[in-house]
Amino acid sequence: MHQETPLKPQKRRKGWLGWLKEILIFTIIVVIVGWGADLWRSKSMASGKAPTLVTESVLGDKIDLIAMSTEKPVMVYFWATWCSICSAVSPSVDFLSGQYQVVSVALTSGEKQRIKQYLNAKDYNFNVVNDPKGEISRDWGVSVTPTIFIIDKGEISSVTTGFTSPMGMWLRLFFA
Repeated sequence: MHQETPLKPQKRRKGWLGWLKEILIFTIIVVIVGWGADLWRSKSMASGKAPTLVTESVLGDKIDLIAMSTEKPVMVYFWATWCSICSAVSPSVDFLSGQYQVVSVALTSGEKQRIKQYLNAKDYNFNVVNDPKGEISRDWGVSVTPTIFIIDKGEISSVTTGFTSPMGMWLRLFFA
């Protein structure tokens, strides 16, 4: 007697609509998780009126954050030379500094000369304020690098922590 072998169920191929649905669900999950993590990490950070930041950059330029933000929004970028994620974000910050106002704060990254050497080696042109003891970062409640604030007319309009895409930075500046 001949025994029949059970039929294997055929795998159903997804059409483009199935792939689109999965991509959409994945994107929504990533955005919600990222937004929630940002919300949790930024809960102790400055909000509302931006803390005063009147100082000098490592290159000797005068910085007055509130005055700078009266005409156009300013991106305030907290980073460190030792931060691996910052090394992926900084090139985008540098690119945007050609079109937008950027003030960056180098958190516990050494002396002014060391930071200048780092900027030269990476060919970065954004304004950098040295924060060797983390005092500025504490005033702003920053405990995660990188952290980006968008300041518009003296008010904090946006805060994000961790990796931020160039498009994400641009959109935050555009809608400030």
